[in-house]
Amino acid sequence: MSLEVLAQAQEINASGYGAIGYGLAAIGGGIGLGLVVAKNMEATARQPELAGQLRTTMFLGIAFTESLALIGLVAGFIL
Repeated sequence: MSLEVLAQAQEINASGYGAIGYGLAAIGGGIGLGLVVAKNMEATARQPELAGQLRTTMFLGIAFTESLALIGLVAGFIL
């Protein structure tokens, strides 16, 4: 009976670590997105004529930042 309890405890701990890992990945992605958008707004305010090019670059930065958060989600499930 104690072996069953140990197995359940290990399962609970393993799932908890995955949740913590994904939480950290989500926080990192959120901070990264905030920085990308903030810097784009700052650059657009300084050079309004480049708004189109800056927007395109911003969307690429957002996509790469989100992909890192998704990799963190997958790693949380794998580990």
